[in-house]
Amino acid sequence: MGVLDGKAVVITGAGRGLGRAYALHAASCGAAVVVNDIDGQPAEDVVSLIRGAGGRAAASIGSVADPDQARAPVRRCLTEFGRIDGLVNNAGLRYQAPAWDDDPARMRALIEVNVLGSMYCGSAAAAAMRSGGGGSIVNTASLAMVGQPTAAAYSASKGAVASMTVAWAVELADHGVRVNGICPVAWTRMAQADTRTPSAPDQTPDRIAPIVSYLLSDLSSGVTGQLIRFTAAKLHIVSHHSAKDPVLRNDGWDVHDIAEAFDTHLADTLEPPPAQKWTR
Repeated sequence: MGVLDGKAVVITGAGRGLGRAYALHAASCGAAVVVNDIDGQPAEDVVSLIRGAGGRAAASIGSVADPDQARAPVRRCLTEFGRIDGLVNNAGLRYQAPAWDDDPARMRALIEVNVLGSMYCGSAAAAAMRSGGGGSIVNTASLAMVGQPTAAAYSASKGAVASMTVAWAVELADHGVRVNGICPVAWTRMAQADTRTPSAPDQTPDRIAPIVSYLLSDLSSGVTGQLIRFTAAKLHIVSHHSAKDPVLRNDGWDVHDIAEAFDTHLADTLEPPPAQKWTR
């Protein structure tokens, strides 16, 4: 018996890379899968593989950056399988560019897919899951959210995904919908675009897929609002942003008071310089 028996899930960007691995693994665990991708043939290929192995799958072709197309996979899941129990917001873009030579068109396209696409799909899934009594949404974040040089748009998008994950988790808790974010590391075309610290070739997408199937399953019924870092060998929770002690109080701060605070009480709480702390 598979941990996803009887469940129906949508996985975006599932024609290649991590999404493909998530779809195949979820199907092997018993889920019926809607395979979304902007490219038709890769999505149909994944559907054929799932069906060939005795599973259930359907394709939904379209860009999550378009609100109507983003809602289509959820509608397809409901009409094809009669329910939706899970959504994996995997579709994404990434590129490298120096801050002084970035392209507004590329910035917009990335934000529309990574942020708005996740929000469009998540909103549609949340409405259906709320009506259906619950479910699980898995968003794709990244440790790049702390700020990666030459990838400001990508870093900003993943910071937004992390924030929406926590916001949705709080809002949807009373409706039985869990929301978590994963920060995966795998050797994919997107990872190879990272010229600073590319993933190792042995960190293949199939080794990352179990964390997604776990989060879609009832095994993770007590887990929500978490950002989870998972590589081929390491698993840990990423802390949320929060205020750091000490919290200093003064009813009449002036510039010199603030300077003294930074030179004394706050000096040991300052974050390391970005070049020292950045990691994927």
